[in-house]
Amino acid sequence: MSTASTYHRGAGIELYLGDALQVLRRLDTRSVDCAVTSPPYWGHRDYGVVGQYGQEERVEDFVEVLRVLFAEVRRVLKPSGTCWLNLGDSYGGSWGNYVAAGSTAPTANDEVRRRRHGTHRPPQSRVLRKSLIGVPWRVALAMQEDGWLLRNSIVWHKPNARPESVRDRLGNRYESVFFFATSKDHYFAPALSPLGDVWSVPTQSFHGHTAVGPVEVARRVIELGCPLGGVVLDPFSGTATTGLAARQLGRSYIGVDLNSAFHDLAIARFAKQEEASP
Repeated sequence: MSTASTYHRGAGIELYLGDALQVLRRLDTRSVDCAVTSPPYWGHRDYGVVGQYGQEERVEDFVEVLRVLFAEVRRVLKPSGTCWLNLGDSYGGSWGNYVAAGSTAPTANDEVRRRRHGTHRPPQSRVLRKSLIGVPWRVALAMQEDGWLLRNSIVWHKPNARPESVRDRLGNRYESVFFFATSKDHYFAPALSPLGDVWSVPTQSFHGHTAVGPVEVARRVIELGCPLGGVVLDPFSGTATTGLAARQLGRSYIGVDLNSAFHDLAIARFAKQEEASP
C-alpha cells in the first residue's frame, strides 16, 4: 500500500492512495458514521492499474473480494453506522469478456474490442452468453450472509441513460443502490427521505473518468444515513464525488483509491470546491 500520498486539506478531508482493503485495515474501529461507495463493476472497464478491482477471473471471485472488504467496512463503522452500495450488472458474453472457464481461444472481434476498449485479461464465468449475471444481488446476499442488515434495495432510475444497440431485450435504465446497516438501531433521517425507493436521477459526465456517479445520489444517501458532523467513508473514492457531497453537507470525508490519476483529480476537485465556497 502506498501511504506517501496521503492528502490532508484543511479540516474534514483525508485522501489515501492505495489498496482499499489495506487502507481500511489501518483505520480505527468504530470511527466512521457512514460508508458510501460504488466499486468498479465486474468486467466492465480496465483502468490499467495493478491490483484493480473488477478484473477477477470469475464473478464468484469478485463477490468474495467485496465480501471481505465490506467486512472491514463494518468493523470501522460505528454501531449506528450505515453503508450504501451502488453496483451495476453485467451480461454473459458482453464484448467477449465472459467466456467458458479455461477458454483462451481468440474470436474474430478481438481486434475490434481491443481498439475500442483496450487489451485486458478477460474475466471468465459459467453464465451463459446473453444471460444477466445478477452481480449486484450476488454481492448483496453475500454481505447479508456475512452479518449485514439489508434495509433497502433502491432503484436508481437514469432518465438520460444512453440507448443500447440491442434488439432482443429491453434496454437497461437503472442500477441498484443497497442500504445496509450494522444493527437494527442504525441512524436514519426519515424526514429527509425522498419518495420511496425509486429515485430518478440523471447521470453526469466528468472529464478524466468514464464512470462518475452523480453528486445528487451521494447527497441523498449521506443526508439519510449520516448525522450532521459525521464521517463519510468511500473505499473506492475515484474522483471523490462522494467527498464533494459530504463536504457540501457538513460531513467529514475519508476517501481511498488505487489510481493515482483519479487521486490527483480528486485533489483538484476539492480545491475547486473550496475556492467556490463563500
